[in-house]
Amino acid sequence: MAEHNTLGKKGEEIAVDYLKTKGYSIVRQNFRWRSLEVDIIALKENILHFVEVKTRSSSYFGEPELFVSRQKQRNYIQAADAFVTENDRQEEVQFDIIAIVSIKNNIKINHIESAFSILS
Repeated sequence: MAEHNTLGKKGEEIAVDYLKTKGYSIVRQNFRWRSLEVDIIALKENILHFVEVKTRSSSYFGEPELFVSRQKQRNYIQAADAFVTENDRQEEVQFDIIAIVSIKNNIKINHIESAFSILS
């Protein structure tokens, strides 16, 4: 597995553990719809969170959350709509980003709630 894939998987595991400690229930990981993928779908207080995880080994080129493009946001919105429809979910929907910088054993987590919306 390529190094960036290994780092990405590690980041998703860190994000899942982080969300669980904050009281979220993990509904689904790596939800795929057509060619689109949502990293984590979590539930807390009747809000369904669609979470994009961005992990970097350095913030030299910028913080990880800066690399969630408008196209990625549109893709998340489409995939969320498919998930909600296919699973007849009634909760409010929110789009979050968990940005992780992992340098050796030093891990920095930035959870950005409501990072983008259907109207953005």
